[in-house]
Amino acid sequence: MPAYNAEATLEQTYQEVMNTGCVDLVVVVDDASRDRTVDVARKLPFTHVIVHDINRGYGGNQKTCYQTALQLGGDIIVMVHPDYQYTPRLIPAMVSMISSGLYECVIASRILGGGALRGGMPIWRYLANRSLTFVQNILMGAKLSEYHTGYRAFSRKLLDSLPLDRNSDDFVFDNQMLAQIFWCGHTIAEITCPTKYFKGASSINFRRSIIYGLGCLGVAVRFRLAKLGILPPMVGIQRYS
Repeated sequence: MPAYNAEATLEQTYQEVMNTGCVDLVVVVDDASRDRTVDVARKLPFTHVIVHDINRGYGGNQKTCYQTALQLGGDIIVMVHPDYQYTPRLIPAMVSMISSGLYECVIASRILGGGALRGGMPIWRYLANRSLTFVQNILMGAKLSEYHTGYRAFSRKLLDSLPLDRNSDDFVFDNQMLAQIFWCGHTIAEITCPTKYFKGASSINFRRSIIYGLGCLGVAVRFRLAKLGILPPMVGIQRYS
């Protein structure tokens, strides 16, 4: 769980995660929160807590999450935001898709099934998500319903192969990671995920959303130009069998 000012929802998210019965350990990385997130996390059993002294950004937080999960011996690593916007009850389904050997990566989509608007996603954010995803799919030759979910599961083998340290420390990290996975020749599976938008749920403002969107387009363009041989292959990424 990449956490930032998640005091109000962290324990509720944690309890639902553990109620799934298939999680051995929760890793909470606090990105220099200004509330009691760390105090709450340290009281939770079966939880490994890491605290950043300075705010490293959403991507920087995830880097620590994945590195720590691998160091602690995780075979299947699930990333879910601790703000309770996504329900952890999907974890068993996501994990089973990986443990069966069918996929190396599964993402939970708010768009599949039309749950985003029902869950309260602002219309401007929904339209931006759909438009950006449409362009990304064209440029990257994929067919995802969205690239912007914060709920993902990965095999250890896949995470070990990705040069995540070369990605941004900002929000575009998520899209760079998916581009790396596609570059490695993998199919990314999706599962329908209900979502909740409420006061206190993590979100970025309109200005940051514009910057994020431009960054995502930049990743997709870079991917397409590398595929066409106009730019060098994506740095540090190699296929594996």
